[in-house]
Amino acid sequence: MFEDLIQGIRRIFEQPEGSIPLHAPWFDEEDELAVRDCVRSTFVSSVGAEISAFEQDLVTLTGAAHAVAVVNGTAALHTALMLLDVGPADLVITQSFTFIATCNAISYTGASSVFIDIDADTLGLSPEATSTWLEAQCEMRNGECRHRSSGRHVKACVPMHSFGSPMRIEALLKVCAEWNITVIEDAAEALGSSTGVQHAGTFAPIGTLSFNGNKIVTCGGGGALLIHDERIAKKAKHLTTQAKVPHPWAFAHDHIGYNYRMPNLNAALARTQLRKLPHNLEVKRELHVAYRALFKDTPFTLVEEPLGSTSNYWLNAVLLRDQAERDAFLKACSEAGIQSRPAWELITDQPMFSDAIKADLLVSRNMQDRLVNIPSSAHP
Repeated sequence: MFEDLIQGIRRIFEQPEGSIPLHAPWFDEEDELAVRDCVRSTFVSSVGAEISAFEQDLVTLTGAAHAVAVVNGTAALHTALMLLDVGPADLVITQSFTFIATCNAISYTGASSVFIDIDADTLGLSPEATSTWLEAQCEMRNGECRHRSSGRHVKACVPMHSFGSPMRIEALLKVCAEWNITVIEDAAEALGSSTGVQHAGTFAPIGTLSFNGNKIVTCGGGGALLIHDERIAKKAKHLTTQAKVPHPWAFAHDHIGYNYRMPNLNAALARTQLRKLPHNLEVKRELHVAYRALFKDTPFTLVEEPLGSTSNYWLNAVLLRDQAERDAFLKACSEAGIQSRPAWELITDQPMFSDAIKADLLVSRNMQDRLVNIPSSAHP
């Protein structure tokens, strides 16, 4: 049933046999030299010139006022929530269709997630569904959004740009502003994506990025916060460096801090990787065009970038007609040596979050049951 598609994927990657990975990193001599030079400098930990230089590279690329590099995307999310003073008894709106790190970070603060449905065309948190839930379940009390039945403060909202596809962030920001809810953009998968001409992760007061091994730009691990306010950016650097008070020799600390700063070694690699981003974006767009032709006359639907936005096409995705067909396609790919994967299982189906507050998740479940990510590596 899927033989033509399997062979089509092999033609696209010019690999008639052998395994085809879902998303392999691309390293070259420039990356090797950067790591070597950093090792020779002996500055391989959380102090070194490469960290500050990488942060400036991110500012230049994204247009954010400030960037703070950290050890991974989850640490970036956790830090962002702490910067907003999210804590126990607070509620944070997010989506169930996401990688679990989004919700784990919320749990680290002691707060609880509220799960709202996504939009089918963006795979991101739906502004309309968010507004509907707020109108039905919340009220304003003394300038704060309060959940009527529990009285808990709905303090923040964390939407995700899934697979690099920009969600409708401007509409969501408008909804949240009406309810005095601060937004954090989870742009872990969206480096190089944009809405209009503005980079994903820079619309909200704080956005987060990831440079995990499978991302469009990787340094093995790594993450970053994109921040508008200088005061908040300074606090982010302080908290992620064990909240150590600057001093030539004394070990004085003024907050509970975290060992979250990106090592200089990772930053050196991240800088050379970041220079490959334009090439990676170009190749990924060409790959998507090839997939569009492959799936054109099939009953399956290739996920396209939303109108008015530019996706980095980090992971291409195709929608099968139902869960049984999805599973059959995954099996056929696996048997052919082509790595593919289903969407994440909904967070609300995980035992840790099964009792969470949630709205109807019809679109989220439909996407979970039908979506498959297919090989999306960028090649030199």
